[in-house]
Amino acid sequence: MTSFDKRVIYPGSTLGMVGGGQLGRMFALAASSMGYRVAVYCHDENEPAAQVAHRRFLGPIDDLNSAAEFATACDVVSLEFENIPVATMRTCQRHAPVRPGPELLRVAQDRGIEKRTLRDAGVPVTPFEIVADAPSASQFADRHQWPIIVKTCRSGYDGRGQHRVESATDLDRVAFGSTDADGNMIEWIAEKFIRFECEVSVVVARSALGEVTTFALFQNGHRNHILDVTEVPAAVKPNVHAKCDAIARQIADHLQLEGVLCVEFFVVDNEPVVNEIAPRPHNSGHVTIEACRTSQFEQQVRAICNLPLGDPSLRVPAAGMLNLVGHDDHPPSSDRWKQWCDPAANLHWYGKGHCRKGRKMGHITMTGQTADEVRQALERLRWVAGEKGEP
Repeated sequence: MTSFDKRVIYPGSTLGMVGGGQLGRMFALAASSMGYRVAVYCHDENEPAAQVAHRRFLGPIDDLNSAAEFATACDVVSLEFENIPVATMRTCQRHAPVRPGPELLRVAQDRGIEKRTLRDAGVPVTPFEIVADAPSASQFADRHQWPIIVKTCRSGYDGRGQHRVESATDLDRVAFGSTDADGNMIEWIAEKFIRFECEVSVVVARSALGEVTTFALFQNGHRNHILDVTEVPAAVKPNVHAKCDAIARQIADHLQLEGVLCVEFFVVDNEPVVNEIAPRPHNSGHVTIEACRTSQFEQQVRAICNLPLGDPSLRVPAAGMLNLVGHDDHPPSSDRWKQWCDPAANLHWYGKGHCRKGRKMGHITMTGQTADEVRQALERLRWVAGEKGEP
């Protein structure tokens, strides 16, 4: 699963990013600060990454001719989300190194393949089974107890395409037998419902030279299935930190990662169980921009360019990240902007044209001497539904 191209790509070169969202934007900003030029391939010139790129290649993500034109202009190509057609990345690979590669992308974008690959690698994962209909899902639950989680194998994120199913009669709301927009049958996976103490994540980086580094363990809290707050370091026992770190490194080596990858864990009785992986920078890793000596985005640049990986250690005792998620179509009020621009707050606004419910519009990072100090500071800056003139 590796390109075997071990040459160093130095500043002044052009780095390609497939995808125009906020992850691509923050990658482009990090790369530009290191002296690279960035080309972005996306749908629209007003997307967050396109706003800050040196070159923009516009077209449908599955247009192979446009993808080839884009990749020809790049010295290396990376990605910012995993729901990219593998054919697009294979086309790019014919013209430039692609990191992470298409085969790792193929694994990560299908939950069934991902779970089987991790299980076969000896990694602890939640019990799972591919299910085609309500009877097979019910049989899975009989073996693992109700409730269960039923998810689409592909294209689900932030709670989309998944259901917590309490009983056999509750399976009626799962659209077994349905097809996607292209007419393909949607596949489903059933997973055991895990009663976990907390969710944590690790961002691991690996270059084609085999150098591996990991960031500190992040602890994550969600609202409405969307990441709400990340705190670092995670408030778990030291042995949990060590186990998560070792598993993340094991996955990176097994998949021959070139780039960065996030591993999400459930912690159950002080034992980590892998929930899922994402072969890109991760929302929980945004806190690294202010909290760590090297951010996850600079580390992505270093990893895909075969530069020595940066120091990922914390430079503050505690830090936290608060997502700014829209509730409807109202923009922030002037009073809210003033709060977010507090000298102690680090505001990252993504430049998206329209605010809507569930859309990640930006984030704020705070640093401090203790976790409680950071937590209280972020809570004061929360974007609350129902506030006058705001979502």
